[in-house]
Amino acid sequence: MTGPRPPLLEVRELRVRYRGQRAVAGAPTDAVAGVGFDIGAGESVGLVGESGSGKSSIARALLRLVPATGSVRFEGQELLALRGAALRAVRERMQIVFQDPIGALDPHMTVQQLVTEPLLEFRAALRTQHAQQAQAMLARVGLGTELLARHPHQLSGGQAQRVGLARALILGPRLLLCDEPVASLDVSIRSQIVNLLHDMRAELGLALLFIAHDLPAVRFLCDRVLVLFRGRIVEQAPREALFGAPQHPYTRALLAANPVPDPARRPSAPPPAAAPAAAPGAPPPIAGGCAYRDRCPLAVARCTAEAPAMRAVGASLVACHRAGE
Repeated sequence: MTGPRPPLLEVRELRVRYRGQRAVAGAPTDAVAGVGFDIGAGESVGLVGESGSGKSSIARALLRLVPATGSVRFEGQELLALRGAALRAVRERMQIVFQDPIGALDPHMTVQQLVTEPLLEFRAALRTQHAQQAQAMLARVGLGTELLARHPHQLSGGQAQRVGLARALILGPRLLLCDEPVASLDVSIRSQIVNLLHDMRAELGLALLFIAHDLPAVRFLCDRVLVLFRGRIVEQAPREALFGAPQHPYTRALLAANPVPDPARRPSAPPPAAAPAAAPGAPPPIAGGCAYRDRCPLAVARCTAEAPAMRAVGASLVACHRAGE
């Protein structure tokens, strides 16, 4: 008998620090402060948190677009140690869709050039098949051949995001990173893109890391959810457990800021009133203790003295001294 299959992606103690970041109490602060999580083959994982919490930094670190330390293993390979051709080969199987659909596309290229560019980069020997492959992929994301000669500025936001998705999927990746892919789109278009991601995931067996502020989209798309605050994961849980019985005060505050119209799908207990958010530009709290303590309505002296470890409470893993009380 064989044991359980290892995760597709394993992240341990991932840290991202940008040049010029301020130091707090003599110690530099990290945009991503030692996060760890797994993504299984075909699994969809949501990553949520307020702006500036480090979500996009995690996505960029996974693709080696920003420097990082720690460990990132994809298909058993340590990505942070790869260089040159070995790193290039992995990127064929890990792709990303960005938040700004038009800004992510080269304005000088046509739709056909944009979608076939990854094929030219990785499968140049099959050049004669590229045009046909591009048309087939555009059809799968709901676009017609009449767009092939257009440039990004001639596309709507929804069309541009579909082109970005076609470009990301044409190589047949195993993992797709979606960095706020619907944030800049109209509400009516958001649902179309989210439904398209849902269908493509099922059709292609994709694993997803779905980064979003749109909590209904996360609930629809994701099997499991990670909650990020100031570069740290404070809670992770299966979808229904997190939305139905959140354990961390920050998670409760996030859900309270996104009202659920259906009373049957609201959390089983009302969230505690959240303390006011930190003012823009305000420094993070001093080093040590819980990162959320300056905004937490449940904070006690222990929260200042001791950083909470991740522990199981109900169906969640949560970093909070008072979770479960």
